[in-house]
Amino acid sequence: MKFSSKIERCELSPMRKYAPYADAAKARGMHIYPLNIGQPDIATPKEFFEAVRGFDAPVLEYAPSGGVAEYLDAVRGYYHRLGHTDLTDANILATNGGSEALMMTMACLLDDGDEILVPQPFYPNYTTFVGLSGGKVRPIPTRAEDGFHYADRAKIEPLINEHTRAMLITNPGNPTGAVLTRGEMRMLAELAHEHGIFLVSDEVYREFSYDGEQMASMLEFREADENVIIIDSVSKRFSACGARIGAVISRNEAFMSEAMKFCQGRLCCPTIDQVGAAALYSVGPEYFAAVKEEYRRRRDTAYDMLMQIPGVICRKPEGAFYLMAKLPVDSTDRFQLWLLEHFSASGDTVMITPGEGFYTEPGRGVDEARLAYVIEHDDLVRAMRVLAQGIEAYNNR
Repeated sequence: MKFSSKIERCELSPMRKYAPYADAAKARGMHIYPLNIGQPDIATPKEFFEAVRGFDAPVLEYAPSGGVAEYLDAVRGYYHRLGHTDLTDANILATNGGSEALMMTMACLLDDGDEILVPQPFYPNYTTFVGLSGGKVRPIPTRAEDGFHYADRAKIEPLINEHTRAMLITNPGNPTGAVLTRGEMRMLAELAHEHGIFLVSDEVYREFSYDGEQMASMLEFREADENVIIIDSVSKRFSACGARIGAVISRNEAFMSEAMKFCQGRLCCPTIDQVGAAALYSVGPEYFAAVKEEYRRRRDTAYDMLMQIPGVICRKPEGAFYLMAKLPVDSTDRFQLWLLEHFSASGDTVMITPGEGFYTEPGRGVDEARLAYVIEHDDLVRAMRVLAQGIEAYNNR
């Protein structure tokens, strides 16, 4: 029997493909520090659980396809507080996490053979969503030595052609932690407007910017109202990854009308999770201030300890909770497998995410890795020490 060529071209997630080896290592008694996946350990605000426990209805019905009123109102109120007071519930669709928001958007924008510009390295699941829609990622190239900088008109504009339908960015960046300046954001908005393409801005890490750049959204650039589509989620913002509630937001009425077809096709997002997610938006600014400061502390520790390892190339991340680095090993894929099968530092080892999966071209990212600094600070210190010992032992085999 035959499978779809589109699904066969997709790859397994580089963040999760070593899970069976990790399970085997744990069965042998190894303790593994997980630097491979962006699962925050910070407590989810109690408001979510209180709202879920307080849910009381005689029948758990389908929610409206576009989202329950409480959740849409909460998201709209959040954006109003950011200054986007013109947004209405009609500009917002509830989704099953940011992942479905991306899948829905790609399904609306891309036909077979269409291209979407994406700065690389990029979140690997982008290729899955683009590929299943029949499109192709056209990478905007970057280098670790340049801090993975891509917001350069002279670098991007020559890549736009008759097949280009959109540009997809993550700000703050996953996996690089790069944060765009206001000027760079404006340039991208202007570029999309001038060329009549969509600008899909994945802003799920919006709150986490550490070095003075103010929290921002592509919604600010009103000349690009028809071009801008925002991907959002409660997963990272509120440490609520398991709720699987996100949103797609746009002032483009035609796009929102097309996206509603997808929403109706999958019926609805879970009612109770939407009610809990709505309650999350009631937390005060002190929550974000505390979380941001904790991630900043972890960022500084991870980066400082990483840069003490001879041969590492890395720019200090400015946002999100990841860093992308060149490691002094021949292959981070082989290194990761060796860490799980052959290495032990007093019973400890680490998991990282090898870099090849963040690129489209074969051979790129072979010696790079993404590290997620989402574990408790003392554990992070130990994990970075174990990683340093692992690199030294690997190269001395």
